[in-house]
Amino acid sequence: MGGLLGIVIVVLFLSSWPCSSTSRVLLQQEDNRRSLLSNGLALTPPMGWNTWNHFGCNIDEGVIRETADALVTTGLANLGYNYVNIDDCWAEIQRDSEGNLVAKRSTFPSGMNALADYMHDKGLKLGIYSDAGSQTCSQTMPGSLGHEEQDAKTFASWGVDYLKYDNCNNPGTSPQERYETMSKALQNSGRNIFFSLCEWGQNDPAKWAANVGNSWRTTGDIEDNWDSMTSRADENDQWASYAGPGGWNDPDMLEVGNGGMTTEEYRSHFSIWALAKAPLLIGCDVRSLSSETLEILSNSEVIAVNQDGLGVQGRKVKSNDGLEVWAGALSGGRVAVVLWNRSSSKASITAQWSDVGIQSSQAEVRDLWEHSTSEAEGKITATIDSHSCKMYVLTPK
Repeated sequence: MGGLLGIVIVVLFLSSWPCSSTSRVLLQQEDNRRSLLSNGLALTPPMGWNTWNHFGCNIDEGVIRETADALVTTGLANLGYNYVNIDDCWAEIQRDSEGNLVAKRSTFPSGMNALADYMHDKGLKLGIYSDAGSQTCSQTMPGSLGHEEQDAKTFASWGVDYLKYDNCNNPGTSPQERYETMSKALQNSGRNIFFSLCEWGQNDPAKWAANVGNSWRTTGDIEDNWDSMTSRADENDQWASYAGPGGWNDPDMLEVGNGGMTTEEYRSHFSIWALAKAPLLIGCDVRSLSSETLEILSNSEVIAVNQDGLGVQGRKVKSNDGLEVWAGALSGGRVAVVLWNRSSSKASITAQWSDVGIQSSQAEVRDLWEHSTSEAEGKITATIDSHSCKMYVLTPK
């Protein structure tokens, strides 16, 4: 978090934040994260792509390679989308004679070593999936329960950089214990591997996962519709004080570009995920992006909010009949603000400086979607269409 100065900035900001949680949480979490921070992973939220939201089990190595190519040619890789993550259904249903996981021969005939090499040659990283139970959620491949050390070493030998670890078909034992077992196995594997806990927020992982993994799901699976997206945002918001460099709250992957929401709804989705320091994992087919989808996903100013080094998760600070203000501290004394109209009609939304933690009377206002700059005194107000938002960075003067 940039040392003692970063911690002090966060604590001072939160102590002045209306209705905020105590800053003691962040200081306690800071100690817990040190072992995971030492590997240099997750200093900012991860960015990349995952197969599940668009492809489900219909995956093969061709799709993975073509997606990697598309991340590079669209410029998304240069913006930070570096993880290419394979979700469920990549393995044979049976382990080999030595108990090792085996890539499915019909869909990944070249094997995972070759796929990892392909990613690394392009400056990308390979992610893979397993489960803290006997089988994965699709029930088409084995889980890692009881095989944690063996599987972690297998992933490391393949050159894997990221593990998403699900929670299906478990024996009902403590998820914390099962996830800690894999965490230790990964740390003993000889390779730095980002550890993404996917136990759906059922056992409040924000309270214990900061010294276990690099991100943790705070919600159930997202669906490609407005109600699902907004509910995930709200569920994730309650855990804002637990996130920070080394470990991030995860309200699930992005649905932007999958077709179930409007362009304005997707823009709101992306804005709130960025402000909330959520992992930005693209969930659509990158090989066939529309211009509108590419414009949303490649907004470097919005991405910069997500990747800000201070690592403070923005939160909902004001709400009135679906008219909401979300805000969070950024490095350099700046503040990111989203004015979000969740109502069914156009409306005016105002954020007072006192709402968002600004002490001075004047601020420079940078509109991150219009890419324009202005100045304001005491507040910002905008008229916003239904299900749309405005996103700003405020720099106090």
